[in-house]
Amino acid sequence: MKTAFLAAALGATFVTLPATAAQIVPTTYTTVNGQGAASCNCYNYWDKKYNGAGAQTTTDSALLTGGVGDLTDGIIATTTWDQVENYSGEGPYVGWYNYFTPNPLVTFNFAHVGSIDTVRIHLDNSNYGGVAGPASILIDGMAQNFTNPSLGTAGFVTLAGLNLTGNIHTVQFQQQSGHWVFVSEVQFLGTLAGSVPEPTAWAMLVVGLGFVGGSRRWRKRATQAVFA
Repeated sequence: MKTAFLAAALGATFVTLPATAAQIVPTTYTTVNGQGAASCNCYNYWDKKYNGAGAQTTTDSALLTGGVGDLTDGIIATTTWDQVENYSGEGPYVGWYNYFTPNPLVTFNFAHVGSIDTVRIHLDNSNYGGVAGPASILIDGMAQNFTNPSLGTAGFVTLAGLNLTGNIHTVQFQQQSGHWVFVSEVQFLGTLAGSVPEPTAWAMLVVGLGFVGGSRRWRKRATQAVFA
């Protein structure tokens, strides 16, 4: 009985369990730059913070590769684009126009990933100035069910239950016809590669070892009493 208890405690100690779910930040992402509002020669909706070598961050639709920028910088727009964007393209949104960049694709690269369960995308659904939430969002080429933020607001959509593995994943936005899609942040939630022992297993081990140690002391005292 005592041996079985100790074995169970030891066995439980070394059960491999996933780490607590946490945000997983990409090391790089590749996409095309946002565009400017050419019709009025005013605001620009570039990925101005993108830091890839040689990235043309002030050129409409330029290929951005080898770095990260506005989409993963942790700055989340809480208001609609017209409140935070500007001529210099330094606002938090990256904006793609349906006629210039139809269905923009973003390819994210990760260093160490166990699995990604949830993707949270912060975007604009103001329905103002031709900006609206996407008609469809594809994760690794698969269309996902989602509901855009309330019309006239900025908010986020949550795509859960994904169970994505591997170090490269894509997010694609399909715009409504003739509209812009504006995205300020893409967040990934899941577990990193590796594991941790279950906390209760350590408790079982301590109890088990204490039980065995106490049992040995009891047997020793009992033996001494018999031969006294």
